[in-house]
Amino acid sequence: MNQNYEYFSYDDDIVKKFLLATMIWAGAAFLFGLLAALQLAYWPLNLNSEYLTFGRLRPLHTNAAIFAFAGNAIFAGIYYSTQRLLKARLFSDLLGRIHFWGWQLIIVAAAITLPLGYSQSKEYAELEWPIDIAITLVWVVFAINFFGTIKKRREKHMYVAIWFYIATIITVAVLHIVNSIELPVTFLKSYPVYAGIQDALVQWWYGHNAVAFFLTTPFLGLMYYFMPKIADRPVYSYRLSIIHFWSLVFIYIWAGPHHLLYTALPDWAQTLGMIFSLMLWAPSWGGMINGLLTLRGAWHLLRTDPLVKFMVAAITFYGMATFEGPLLSIKSVSAVGHYTDWIIGHVHSGALGWNGFLSFAMIYYLVPKLWSTKLYSLKLATTHFWLGLVGILLYYISMVSAGITQGLMWHAVNENGKLVYPDFVETVTRIVPLYWVRALGGVLYLAGFILMAYNIWKTLKTAPKDQKEPTYAALKPNFESSSGETTHKKLEGMGLVFSVLSFIAIAVGSIVEIIPTLSLHKYVEPARVTDPYSALELAGRDIYIREGCYTCHSQMIRKLSAEVLRYGPASTIEESMWDRPFQWGSKRTGPDLARSGGKYPNLWHYRHMMDPRSTTPGSIMPNYPWLYTKKTDYLVLRKKLSVMQSLGVPYTDEQLAQADLDAQKQAMSIVEDLKQNGVEDPKLEEKEIVALIAYLQAMGKKERAE
Repeated sequence: MNQNYEYFSYDDDIVKKFLLATMIWAGAAFLFGLLAALQLAYWPLNLNSEYLTFGRLRPLHTNAAIFAFAGNAIFAGIYYSTQRLLKARLFSDLLGRIHFWGWQLIIVAAAITLPLGYSQSKEYAELEWPIDIAITLVWVVFAINFFGTIKKRREKHMYVAIWFYIATIITVAVLHIVNSIELPVTFLKSYPVYAGIQDALVQWWYGHNAVAFFLTTPFLGLMYYFMPKIADRPVYSYRLSIIHFWSLVFIYIWAGPHHLLYTALPDWAQTLGMIFSLMLWAPSWGGMINGLLTLRGAWHLLRTDPLVKFMVAAITFYGMATFEGPLLSIKSVSAVGHYTDWIIGHVHSGALGWNGFLSFAMIYYLVPKLWSTKLYSLKLATTHFWLGLVGILLYYISMVSAGITQGLMWHAVNENGKLVYPDFVETVTRIVPLYWVRALGGVLYLAGFILMAYNIWKTLKTAPKDQKEPTYAALKPNFESSSGETTHKKLEGMGLVFSVLSFIAIAVGSIVEIIPTLSLHKYVEPARVTDPYSALELAGRDIYIREGCYTCHSQMIRKLSAEVLRYGPASTIEESMWDRPFQWGSKRTGPDLARSGGKYPNLWHYRHMMDPRSTTPGSIMPNYPWLYTKKTDYLVLRKKLSVMQSLGVPYTDEQLAQADLDAQKQAMSIVEDLKQNGVEDPKLEEKEIVALIAYLQAMGKKERAE
């Protein structure tokens, strides 16, 4: 052997494991999504099941799509490409296995707890505190394995894909830890340390950047590696990749507040979020151009190679989504689009088109290489592409149409200054046909994936049974600086410095946005401060969260004339200042509930939860019969109020000591009212429906604390 070379092998077994997990969880995510879509088109598909209602299925679907499907795809691609770009085997085979099995156990834990109703109700962060801790530990294992590999690399300069992986690992860790600070109440129940506008801002700083740094930056890294490989062409512009990376990483972290336009969030934070969102157009499209122009001189491959089709379509959907995102952050556009199905269409064009198609291209590329065989059928892959593409277009067009229809109907005011469509359910029934079109799109996308699964299965059957790890050779590393290197070229050889600078880039915007809102007293008007929830109301609120009511109802009346006409005065900071977690919502399939307390009698709520159509003809809300048989846990209320008190909620020691007794007393008053209106149900005061009614009747009706 040549003494100038070092010989090594790659750990491709861990890549295979993550690839197969990607396929398994992709099927689950797509099935859950299709069922959720059908439930909105045809409410009986909720099946009167406590564990399969839309409110519980929707967070299961989003977590499966993001962390199970996309997450496993990211890990597979990062582990494969990192080893080859750094010319080094992973730092530790053992850490790779701990990472793999730890992540799968987290996914299984989510798949069990979310249908059971254990949820924090925070978008993309619903999982409860023990699982949050597990995510942190597994992510640390991943980080050690990744940065350890950088430390032992044989290639001095870190290629652009590695930059995006570094930013992903650092930023996701920061996002998850900051957003997941909570105090446990029981083994699977906790309350966040943030409340009201604090919780809203931190959550959407996390939520928007979970999309940015879990569904965008790692996939951009994969694009920079796999697009040149699939097209057999170098990246179009090295200089553009530098601009793309640093501008994107710095700007993205500021954009979260655009999810909270016209809300009670301070105006300066809203404006800041909007401005930085608009600035994102430039770096995002710079990345898209860099990806697409990598095909220069090889556009003919677009006609013949299904992998190129998937990759080009993925990058195009990335460009579309990153154009539409800033567009929706403009206040006038957000006024129409926010809380509507337009946002759902926007998110899924990115998830299905950008993340899904890029993952499919990567899998089609990797499977033959890893298993030393040929893809079973290029024709099936091409058919998969067209089925998926038509499915995405049906999904996107139907949801944008539905969203614009919703927005225009909600805001329609006649010449007399009154709402044209005062009955909210009319805006729901009008778009149900579009929900069926969306479901058809989902069927086509799933059908394409099933073809892919068959294609991969047939490919694996042709793989040789005895595969040995190939050995590779590389010149012994020389990390001495070269006089001709540019500043950035030198930086690419300094892993630690590069990582620190990446952290600083995302820390600046985070600190500027979050720190001011932690001093809540600056924004609170003492004359408007309200009482916290009673013990029974808090119990009902937890039931509301458990059932996923937040997936369809908001509790934030925006500062828009039509919303004030429909729901009442705009929501204030003080009204949600004790709310842990906040419930401002991100989608209105049903009306806003911020001021719904006292609007209807107790009997209306009693009948509505049993059969929504008995009170609201045309409603697509599921039935909740189990609320009439399950008992409220009165004994845990003292612990709940105690945790809330420790977080600053002004409960007295007497309220803590009497929590269960006070709750039972309030429950009896509601039961007496129901009995006077003809409800005969033995031991009704013990049932969860009474606690939920107490909470629903408290919305917008809390008096000022003395």
